[in-house]
Amino acid sequence: MLLTASASAGGSWLTMLLPLVLFFALMYFMIMRPQKKEQQRVKAMLSSMEVGDSVVTTSGFYGVIIDITDEDVILEFGNNKNCRIPMRKAAIAEVEKAEVAEN
Repeated sequence: MLLTASASAGGSWLTMLLPLVLFFALMYFMIMRPQKKEQQRVKAMLSSMEVGDSVVTTSGFYGVIIDITDEDVILEFGNNKNCRIPMRKAAIAEVEKAEVAEN
């Protein structure tokens, strides 16, 4: 009779732990993993920026990169080419590569 009680207690412990483990596994695959992939995509996008690329900032402005430093970029806005604004690389949402002129 004593063996049955201890086996039953071990089984209930396992049934309590299994849903908790499944919950954390589900949270990892639905929240943490996609977030890490997105961070890697953004990091790769920002590291591949070059002078002449067209960008869209997080505030919705379209510009062209005219200079790049370690943490900042200088963007040129508008058609008159007189509006140059330095900003952080983190403020860039999208990058469109400049087209290479082929002869």
